[in-house]
This record gives sequence, C-alpha cells and structure tokens, in this order.
Amino acid sequence: MNRVKPGETARTPWIVGVSGASGTPYAAAVLRALLAAGESVDLVVSRASRLTLLDETGIAFRDAHWRDDLREWLSRGADGKPGTFPVDVDGDRVRHWSAGDLAAGPSSGSYPVKGMLIVPASTACVAGVALGLSKDLLQRAASVTLKERRRLVVAVRETPLNGQTLRHLVTLDDAGATVLPASPAFYAGATHIQDLVDFVAGRVLDAAGVPHTLYRRWEGEIGGSRPSGTSDPSDTSGTGTTAPTAPTAPTAPTAPRVT
Repeated sequence: MNRVKPGETARTPWIVGVSGASGTPYAAAVLRALLAAGESVDLVVSRASRLTLLDETGIAFRDAHWRDDLREWLSRGADGKPGTFPVDVDGDRVRHWSAGDLAAGPSSGSYPVKGMLIVPASTACVAGVALGLSKDLLQRAASVTLKERRRLVVAVRETPLNGQTLRHLVTLDDAGATVLPASPAFYAGATHIQDLVDFVAGRVLDAAGVPHTLYRRWEGEIGGSRPSGTSDPSDTSGTGTTAPTAPTAPTAPTAPRVT
C-alpha cells in the first residue's frame, strides 16, 4: 500500500513522465504496477509522446478526456489487444497535468512527491533534463526532483547512443538520477512480448523501491526459468530443443537351455 513517511501526505504520488521516445507499453506497464501496489500517480504526457502513443496504439490522448483515454491505453496489452488488463483510474489516485502547465503542482519543490519515473525517456528529454532547460512540465518536474534530492529514474529508450547523449546520461548519474536503459532480459523465461515489457517496467520499479511481481527474479539456478521439457543443457545444436533420448537396444533372445 501507499506508505506515508515523514514529510509526506496521505496522497504523496510518484510522478510518471512519458516522453516522445518509442516504448509507450513500458509506461503503461509501470502505471499499472504502481496502481496495483497502492501508489498514487501524477501523470505528465509530453506533446511528442502523444504522437508516439497515437502511432503505437491508435489512441489519441486528450486533456479533456484523459481518464477515458488513459483507461483505454492501460487496458491494452503490449501486443495492442484491447481489454487485456482491468484498470481503475477513477478517483484521486491518478492526476493528470498538462505538459504545458508550468504552474502545475509538480513544478514546485514544495509539492510533496516520492520521486519521478520517466518512462520512456527520449534523448531530447535526457538532454533537456541534464541541461536544466525546463522547456515543459516534464523537464521542469525532473529538474525539481533532482534539486530536492528525490529519486529520479530515467528509462532511456534509444540505440545507438552518440557521445553527446552519453555525456548527458553521465551528468544525470552525477546529479543522483538512476539511468536505466530499456533493455529487456531473457533469463526470466519470457514467452510473450508482454513479458519483455514487464521486465523493463519491473526494473524501473525496483529502482524506485516499489514492490511488484512483474517478472521472475534470478535465483542462481541455470535454466531455472525454463518451462519443463523445453530445452536441455546438453543440447549443443543451437536449436534450443530437448535432446532426444537414445533408443534402447533390443534385448537379445535367450537361447533355450539344453538339459
């Protein structure tokens, strides 16, 4: 549940910033998991990210209808299938702030929040936060998070990275942010695109200290995440299939006993 600490209120949210990089399913998975953990969320969706969301899902995120649009977005799986997840975005647990509203609550350090998660983070967003540009509410909220020494997780989604972006990421790391590339892993036994998305979302929540059950954790056992019967350590063919069992040699007939 949403744990109240000194200096926080009953509603001390996580700010979730969604920038224009590809990867809106990552943001959806993080938002669903935060709500499932009993956390409150302040959502900032940049203007560029609305174009990405429209391109990746067909959903138009509108300020005047943000609850309906958010509900439709979060209910979809990473494969785009509608109605995959049940979601509840009613009430005060989720607030939406327009990216152009620089007088919004998250623009001030006196506004109580637990921290901020930028998922996904474009290289333009990374540069803006690293340079302190504050050109919109997303960048301003991130700058405030850093100056207030609150937790900031930046899930950068770009490849390859040029030298300038790498320097910006180092600047963010030096300022106290957690730089978390959106890099899915395969040791958790992924069998669906949603598994890969949930792994990245889970690592974001790990960095934020929010409990979740989005992926299977490593327990030190080689092949421990593989479903039974799908592969064999002795298979060196590269096919990833179970090694066939050698046929049993037929038993030679027993010669009749002469008496």
